[in-house]
Amino acid sequence: MTKIANKEPYQQAYYPPVPTAWTRFMRTCFLWQAVRFLVINVKMLKLMRNSH
Repeated sequence: MTKIANKEPYQQAYYPPVPTAWTRFMRTCFLWQAVRFLVINVKMLKLMRNSH
């Protein structure tokens, strides 16, 4: 029987990172994504305005 590397129980590599319920909600919430989109666009506009 061959042993697979990094599959020993209780080692950090054995457990993949799983997002919390709050993280999953924030990634899929349309309203939050729209707000983030607007904030990033305003930052880009300010940067372009200051560069000229």
